[in-house]
Amino acid sequence: MTHTITVLPSNDTFPIEASETILDAALRANVVLPYGCKDGACGSCKSVIVNGDVVHDDRSNAITDDEKAAGVALLCHTTVTSDVTIEARVISAGTYPIKKLPTRILSMKRATEAGDIMLVDLQLPANDVFEYRGGQYIDFILRDGTRRSYSMACAPRVNDKVLELHIRHMPGGVFTDQLFSSMKERDILRVEGPLGTFFLQDSGKDLIFLASGTGFAPIKAIVEEMQANYIIRPISFYWGVRRPHDLYLNELAEQWARDIPNFKYIPVISDALPEDNWQGRTGMVHQAVMDDFADLSEHDIYACGAPVMVRAAHEAFTQERNLAENSFFSDAFLSAADKSKKDNK
Repeated sequence: MTHTITVLPSNDTFPIEASETILDAALRANVVLPYGCKDGACGSCKSVIVNGDVVHDDRSNAITDDEKAAGVALLCHTTVTSDVTIEARVISAGTYPIKKLPTRILSMKRATEAGDIMLVDLQLPANDVFEYRGGQYIDFILRDGTRRSYSMACAPRVNDKVLELHIRHMPGGVFTDQLFSSMKERDILRVEGPLGTFFLQDSGKDLIFLASGTGFAPIKAIVEEMQANYIIRPISFYWGVRRPHDLYLNELAEQWARDIPNFKYIPVISDALPEDNWQGRTGMVHQAVMDDFADLSEHDIYACGAPVMVRAAHEAFTQERNLAENSFFSDAFLSAADKSKKDNK
């Protein structure tokens, strides 16, 4: 049975089938609502149900029972049994067609001392147009139809049609085991994108970028896009990793701090060893932001990386630092193993 979703305050409407989530139905109708992982991990698609009957998928950790009782839903994990009205922001500027296309591995380079992060350049087809915003991601479509998601790590490159990705090796992972062992330059990989709504919004507020691990990748793309478009806003960039050698593009971040007006770079190490001789900030990366800012009401936060970091940052900033809900933008990196655990809850 088909129902209708109405989005406030825009009054956009779209049909939804009984088996569809609200997010899938919206994207099918080209109504772009905020979303990130599409797996119930990041909370980016969290919206208010104004009226109507919905069914929550309980396999997500990104929403609490109290939020559900208050009428909040994760659109990627919610189906309907009636016409439904929701309150959500419809994103129009900066959205591009989602398409499937072949890519060729142009180069592969290990980025860390441990060799567990690969910088991969993909060559796009010369006769195709692939447009995206810095911060969005693509899905690799594997031979068995399963997918793996990775953020673009560069602003759109019109001239050379190259996508840069930062991929961490997850031992036992089908895709990354192959990438770090048998894949080679000139191999063909099929992708779909651009996906997600994690890109810069034009609010004019000061920015705090918060990344853990390879969450650096979409931040890099956003920074490069800002540079290309001469967008100047005060930025504080916090990059959290376990040990100093995990800051795999530390020199680039330091270069930004020297070259970009009002750009501050704060690396944060959680598990430094004595032999690291680390003299900088330590602890959890979101706590470093808490220590530096007593009030976040005039900031936009862009957080990407491990779901636990994204959730901790969202909870702490909104509950303890006056951050508005609509000023928190996130992209939680969920591994295939994490998805399996969630689906088996």
